[in-house]
Amino acid sequence: MHIADGVISISVAATTTVGAVGILAYSLKGTKEEEIPKISLLAGAFFVASLINIPIGPTSIHPLLGGFLGLVLGRRAPFAIFIGLILQTLLFQHGGISTFGTNMLLMSIPALFVNYLSSIKKNIPLFLKGFIAGVIAICIAVFLLILLLFLSDQRYAEGTFSVIRLLVLAYFPLAILEGIVTGVAYKYLYTMRPSLFNGAGGTSS
Repeated sequence: MHIADGVISISVAATTTVGAVGILAYSLKGTKEEEIPKISLLAGAFFVASLINIPIGPTSIHPLLGGFLGLVLGRRAPFAIFIGLILQTLLFQHGGISTFGTNMLLMSIPALFVNYLSSIKKNIPLFLKGFIAGVIAICIAVFLLILLLFLSDQRYAEGTFSVIRLLVLAYFPLAILEGIVTGVAYKYLYTMRPSLFNGAGGTSS
């Protein structure tokens, strides 16, 4: 889901960059020293997972880990995403410079939404909660990506095999797969280390 340079309009890129700066500031505010190891670990996981990509038109499909990051890191998720994205951009030219803020916004909003949902929906079985988080995160990211592409150039929606249609078809099985992986990982980690999720939304067994 890394958008390359030149895919979206300058106005959309600029607007989303401003939004990304705001989200990063929100994520960084009040960060404690003891949170850094957990943030670093998840940033590394995000960095590796989202390097696995299959090109689809102007973007690509790959695991996002948005649901998992939202459950584990809570409001710190955008900070981890920022670290992972900047390393990918500098080391592998994965994504674009002008669209860096856009890419960060695309992946941060789903994680923050999952964290919010987790904080108000506590009495849900662990696996189901992880599964829902994984699926929802992918769906929100795809919706935002489609919206940005449509606002930049309506031709992305034209034709039977339009870019937008391809994105929806490609990400549907990925959403299910990521939901399963997130559900299994969340249940296992919460059972083994419930303290890992302190401050990232409540849960139940």
